[in-house]
Amino acid sequence: MAKLSPDDLIYGYINGIFPMADTDGTLYWYSPDPRAIIPLDTYKPAKSLRPILNKNYFEIRFNHDFEGVMRGCADARSDSDETWISDEIIEAYSGLNAMGLAHSVEAYLDNELVGGLYGVAIGAVFFGESMFYRVPNASKVAFHYLIETLRQQGFELLDTQFINDNVKRFGAIEIPKAKYLNLLRNAVTKKARFTEVEVEHLFGRK
Repeated sequence: MAKLSPDDLIYGYINGIFPMADTDGTLYWYSPDPRAIIPLDTYKPAKSLRPILNKNYFEIRFNHDFEGVMRGCADARSDSDETWISDEIIEAYSGLNAMGLAHSVEAYLDNELVGGLYGVAIGAVFFGESMFYRVPNASKVAFHYLIETLRQQGFELLDTQFINDNVKRFGAIEIPKAKYLNLLRNAVTKKARFTEVEVEHLFGRK
């Protein structure tokens, strides 16, 4: 089988499928039914997170160390024997990042990467892939900045693939695959650019 390429990823995402690696590195494509999404208009940060946001505890950067975020996500999953982020997947998504279609939101503490997330942006859809943290709340803060960025830049759909306790805390819901595909077909034709912004301005600070 040919090596996974950025073009393969683009084709997969616009058709509602995404790859994951098995423990032996074999890639499989998935299209869950039901599908998990996070409605952009209903997300609210947990009350416990607001003091951390207000204090600017973490420095947030976009696409500063994309591969570092992917490897952080892979390391977090290897601790629980979930190894679906293989080197082949990291290489392909890094290529997509170089094309301006895959993005990371990163949380730093004392100039050290301590958490973050990554995903793919096509049209007005952001396909969330994975997140990790090495310091409590780092990934939650990165996710909050992701949501505010997507809202500001006109995104319409945030795909989180599978439902689990981690995405439920951010307001994830399940919808039928057919409904997801209808939303996807509409949103990928819209124009929205995931570009770095002055994140402080999103909250009316500084």
